[in-house]
Amino acid sequence: MDHLAGYYREQNRTVGIIAVDPTSPYTGGAILGDRIRMQEHFSDPGIYIRSMATRGSLGGLARTTADVATVLDASGRDLVMIETVGVGQDEIDVVRVADITIVILVPGMGDDVQTIKAGIMEVADIFVINKSDREGAERVEREIRALQSLAARSDSWTPPIVKTIASEGGGIAELAKAIGDYEAYLKKENLLLQRNVEHWQVRLIEMLRDTLMERVRAQVGANDLARYASEIAHHQRDPYTLVEEIVAGMGEKLEARKDR
Repeated sequence: MDHLAGYYREQNRTVGIIAVDPTSPYTGGAILGDRIRMQEHFSDPGIYIRSMATRGSLGGLARTTADVATVLDASGRDLVMIETVGVGQDEIDVVRVADITIVILVPGMGDDVQTIKAGIMEVADIFVINKSDREGAERVEREIRALQSLAARSDSWTPPIVKTIASEGGGIAELAKAIGDYEAYLKKENLLLQRNVEHWQVRLIEMLRDTLMERVRAQVGANDLARYASEIAHHQRDPYTLVEEIVAGMGEKLEARKDR
């Protein structure tokens, strides 16, 4: 990401970077090493870097990553790049935020394509084999191509495979070209707007869920929650009926506000 941001700056394009790092389950802190790694860009007003800790959120992103991306987009940045934490098979929340998803694999680092094909392999719009000068890069490429022959995408796009050597900046121009090609393809096929609509449908559901959860927490205090939990544990209450009662109570309060 460091070299890719530098490449776009050479093209006079402004960049927003969101770098997500995992949070320690013991201390709650995060190293935020991505910010340290990209410190040469700190003095460049054309690049804004925002480090975020997951704080227990799953899916490879922080809870408010999508909100930060929306703010950066509204600020007029030409590109917004999101770097997720290292993710597993089902931690693919980034596909509901980003227009283009890049999956980066490294030979010799346990990135066996066969072991992860059930998850993140299907969401890649572009594959990148980083440290491609290492032994095993050709094997990773062969495995990707084998999987592509079996997979079918709804947009009929065949994800390209780009080899890079990030430490030397090798392959960065090719990666930027692949990104541009897919963006042009989305616009040509009128898929970009459709993808944005799908993304916002998911975002709206998430926003509604969070808002409703906050209202429930405001209505059900800690003492009430402890009492309810105790009653359920003693088999005095049915948890499903209890939830229905709480939701119904919220609905009555909303109706009362409308009557005013």
